[in-house]
Amino acid sequence: MVAADLISDNIPALKTSDTGQVALNWMEIFRISHLPIVNNLDFLGLISDSDIYDMNQPEEAIGNHELTLLKPYVRDDQHLFEVIGIAARLKLTVIPVLDGNDHYLGVITSSDLIRHVASLSSLEQPGGIIVLEMTDRDYSLSQIAQIIESNNIKVLSMYITSPADSTKLEVTLKVNETDLLPVIRTFERYNYDVKTWITGNDSLDRFYSERFDLLMKYLNM
Repeated sequence: MVAADLISDNIPALKTSDTGQVALNWMEIFRISHLPIVNNLDFLGLISDSDIYDMNQPEEAIGNHELTLLKPYVRDDQHLFEVIGIAARLKLTVIPVLDGNDHYLGVITSSDLIRHVASLSSLEQPGGIIVLEMTDRDYSLSQIAQIIESNNIKVLSMYITSPADSTKLEVTLKVNETDLLPVIRTFERYNYDVKTWITGNDSLDRFYSERFDLLMKYLNM
C-alpha cells in the first residue's frame, strides 16, 4: 500500500489568506494538530496549533506572519511503512503527499494510518492475541506455528519487536480463536514465556493503539 492510496478526502488545505482562527477551527473539527498551507499546487509547509498560538493574533491572516514552517512530505509512491516512519519521527498528525512534480495531492492522517495498519495486519478480524517473549536464540517460526496449528488454530498475522529496555524479542500473534487457554498451556509446556494474551474487545482496542505506537517507534529506530 502506497501513500497515494491513503490520502484523506476530508482534510482541507489552508491558504496564506486564511486566519489562524480558521486553522484552529479546522484542527478542532478534525482532531488534528497540523494543517498544510498550499498556494495553488505548491506546498508551503505545515502549520501547527502551537505555531498559531505563538502568533498571538489568531484573527490575522497566516500570510501576515513570518513563519518557519516544517516542510515534511512523502511522495505518492512511498510505502505505508515509510509514511509511518516520518509521522513517528516528527510526531505529526497529518503527513502531506506530493507527486513527482512536487505538486500537493493531499494529506494522510495518523488515524487513517492506524486503520490501514489494522487492516493489513488482520487486526479487525475476530480472534485473540498472544504475546510471547524470548531470546533471539530461542526464536523458531516453524515451532511457534506448529504449536498453534496443533490446537486447530490459525495464525492471521504476526510481527516481532524488540523493546528498547529489553534484550529479548516480543512475538505478537493474532489468531482466529478467542479461547486461548489450550494453546497457552501448550506454549508453556514447551517452555515459552507467554507475556500476555488478549481476547476482550475493549482490551483489544487498547492493545492495538499501544502496539501502533510501538510500531511507529520501532520504524523510527
